[in-house]
Amino acid sequence: MDQSTDSFKEKLENTHSFPTLYVFKFIVKPDQVSEIEKLFPKHEVKQKQSSGGKYISTTVKLMASSSQEIIDHYKEAAKIEGIISL
Repeated sequence: MDQSTDSFKEKLENTHSFPTLYVFKFIVKPDQVSEIEKLFPKHEVKQKQSSGGKYISTTVKLMASSSQEIIDHYKEAAKIEGIISL
């Protein structure tokens, strides 16, 4: 792991007791929503279109068993071109 991942993992472990309900938020182009849905096949992906219609904000709630599980989801999401993770 790199330093930023280690720092994020430490913050997660200091602020959450696992298992915990974790909320992921991503901003993608409308044609990329299906890629988010593929990352979270058993979870509801809530969507909200931007006022200009160019982007979709997505929210996914997941019961995470560890900080590493959360990090792994962010790493997979980072493979989506142009994604913004919040």
